[in-house]
Amino acid sequence: MKVDATVVSLVGIASVTEHYKFFQNKDCEYFLCHCCSNAKDFNCMFCYCPLYNRDDCGGQYTMLDNGWKDCSKCLIPHYNYDYVIDKLKTRRNENEDQ
Repeated sequence: MKVDATVVSLVGIASVTEHYKFFQNKDCEYFLCHCCSNAKDFNCMFCYCPLYNRDDCGGQYTMLDNGWKDCSKCLIPHYNYDYVIDKLKTRRNENEDQ
């Protein structure tokens, strides 16, 4: 019986691969949405950054006059899958402690 690696990792056993951490859509009309020197490793997994609403996101952003964040110089979600996941877990753990 073959067991799917994703299912295995969900129950706490380490996955054999880490392919689930990377997705790239070269056909997207916005690819590459940020300038970068390493297009081969540009990860589209977090096309819209899940840390956008956090002041402590860790990214390079500026605040616009209208109160929105300008994240155009930030590459964290495109090259740092583990960092994003760790930040999301931290927030979840903080909410559970309250």
